[in-house]
Amino acid sequence: MIIETTGLRKSFSSRAGREKKTVEAVRGVDLKVAEGEIFGFLGPNGAGKTTTLRMLATLITPDGGDATIAGVNLRKQPGDVRKVIGYVAQGGSTWDDSTAREELVLHARMYGISKTEAHKRASAALEAFELAEYANRKCKTYSGGQRRRVDIALGIIHQPKVVFLDEPTTGLDPQSRAHMWEEVRKLREMGMTVFLTTHYLDEADALCDRLAIMDHGQIVAEGTPAELKQEVLGDVVQVALPQNVAAAAEVFDSAEYVKKLETTDESIRLYVEDGASVIPQVLRTLDANGIKLTSVELHRPSLDDVFLAKTGRSLRES
Repeated sequence: MIIETTGLRKSFSSRAGREKKTVEAVRGVDLKVAEGEIFGFLGPNGAGKTTTLRMLATLITPDGGDATIAGVNLRKQPGDVRKVIGYVAQGGSTWDDSTAREELVLHARMYGISKTEAHKRASAALEAFELAEYANRKCKTYSGGQRRRVDIALGIIHQPKVVFLDEPTTGLDPQSRAHMWEEVRKLREMGMTVFLTTHYLDEADALCDRLAIMDHGQIVAEGTPAELKQEVLGDVVQVALPQNVAAAAEVFDSAEYVKKLETTDESIRLYVEDGASVIPQVLRTLDANGIKLTSVELHRPSLDDVFLAKTGRSLRES
């Protein structure tokens, strides 16, 4: 494994008025990431994803636990860890009045790379990320997608073994997001291990070989997207109700065809073996009990269903 963590923890102190409070941002994270895979951290804002990433990138020191990255101990050799990783922050790192080429050469030089080699790598990165056309324009003239590609190029200019990407597509339009997914896949093709955080369900499903779902500082599920969705057995029949959610839940809780039942403020979700055959029974049951419905939907389990099953709430709502 190229990344292994054991019991990684981090707390922060905050003050509400005169009262000092300790917030446990990360509460004992155990992870194993294989070399050459795209590994994702999926969860809502505030789940502890970025804090974990920043610990692994040596930007903040863990309060407890341990980790190794590419065979280097995180806590004992943080300087050596920085040599084998790249980090792309959510907020970006380009300067408005610098060009992409200038930024790339500067970053390479900061890693001790010779001037000649730095220019060579900058040109290669500009070509790889389709930025050569804009290479000598100031970054403030770039679109959001172009600047994000420069950010990633900066993060890998020293050819790291592991690249950490914090919310790589936040704020991008759909077309730019799709383009960025291709850039992330390129990193794997270049032989790098990619560790990214995201709160986008489609992004985690489309990009990640494996992922961990995080909530309130803890990992609540881990596996491939397919494995995680298989944990939520069968189909999901979602019944939206204008009222009487509790009454409907009580009726369906005893139904033989319902494997599991979840409720929200305005709907119930029925986990069943074959949704198509169950829907007529659902409609008859509601009618027999005088319960009106707004709509009924059938869908296969999604990562949001996994999150709901593990945490009791929808990631979309979070």
